[in-house]
Amino acid sequence: MSEPDNLLAEIETLDAKLSLARQSITQRFIGQTRVVDLTLATLLCGGHGLLIGLPGLGKTRLVETVATVMGLNGKRVQFTPDLMPADILGSEVLETAADGSRAFRFLPGPIFCQLLMADEINRASPRTQSALLQAMQEHEVTVAGETRALSAPFHVLATQNPIEQEGTYPLPEAQLDRFLFQIEVPYPDRQTEREILLATTGTLEAQASEIFSAADLIAAQTLLRRMPVGDSVVELILSLVRAFRPKEEGVSDRVADTVSWGPGPRAAQALMLAVRARALLQGRLAPNAEDVIDMAHPVLSHRMQLSFAARARGDSLAELITETTAAVASQTAKEAAA
Repeated sequence: MSEPDNLLAEIETLDAKLSLARQSITQRFIGQTRVVDLTLATLLCGGHGLLIGLPGLGKTRLVETVATVMGLNGKRVQFTPDLMPADILGSEVLETAADGSRAFRFLPGPIFCQLLMADEINRASPRTQSALLQAMQEHEVTVAGETRALSAPFHVLATQNPIEQEGTYPLPEAQLDRFLFQIEVPYPDRQTEREILLATTGTLEAQASEIFSAADLIAAQTLLRRMPVGDSVVELILSLVRAFRPKEEGVSDRVADTVSWGPGPRAAQALMLAVRARALLQGRLAPNAEDVIDMAHPVLSHRMQLSFAARARGDSLAELITETTAAVASQTAKEAAA
C-alpha cells in the first residue's frame, strides 16, 4: 500500500474513533459541538486550551469528561489568590529514616498528570501562573534545581470567567501565547438547554466511556503531523498571520490603526496544526482554505490586542479578525488564480 493510501486508511480509522469520542462526550456535555471539536482539536495538536465562559456553562464538566473519554490521567487545581507554585509543582520534604538518617524526598504536585485542569486560572497571582510556563512549553518542571519530565502526553485545559474581574490577575501575554486555542463557551440554545434540564435533573445521569488511551492519543498526534498541507494553505496562513501585525509592510489601514501588537510565529505554527486537526475531525486527508478561515478566531484572538484608542472607540477584535481573514483569503485566492 502506498503512503497516501496508508495515510488515508489511518485517517479513516481515527475518524471512526473520534466520532465515538464525540458521541461519548456529548452524552454528558450536551450540545456545543463547536466547543467539543475545538477541545478535541487541542488534544490532537498536542497543545493547551483556554476555555472562556460564564459560570455554570459546563466547562469543568467538559474537561472531566474529555479526560475520561481520552483515557488520560486528569487532575484539577482550583486557582485562588493564595495558591503557591509548590501547590502545583510539588516540593521537597525532609524525612527522618528509622536509623536516624535524614534525606529530602520530592512530593510531586498535581501537575504530574496527563490532563491538568487549571480552574479559574486568572485568580492566582502571576508568580503562581508562571509555574505553568515551563511545563506548558517544555513539558518539564524544575524544582529545587532538579528538572523533572512530565507525563506524555501532557495537556493543560484552563478555564476563565470573563466577567468577574475583582480579585483576578490577567494572564501575561507570554502565557496566553502558549495556549493553542482560546475556546469561547457560549450560552446553549433553547433546545440544548431543554435537553440539559431533562438529562441532569433526574435520578440517572449518562456516563462517559473511555474510547482512547494515552498511547492512542500520541499516535493520533503523530498522524496529524504527517498530514500534507498544500502550498496555497501555507501561503494563506503566512499572509493571514502577517496581516495582523500593525507595523508589517502592506497591512490594511484598519489593522494599523486598531491593533497594538499582533501574533508572532507561534500563531502560524498553531494555525498550521489547527487546520490539520479540523480536516482530521472531518475525515479529510488534507486541510483547505476553509479550515484556515474557521480556525482563525480560536488561534488569533488571544495573541493580539487592540490599541487603547480602538478599545475607547468600542472596536471589536472578533469583527476585525472576521473581516481581515475574509479579505486576506479573497486576495490569496485571486493571486493563486492569476
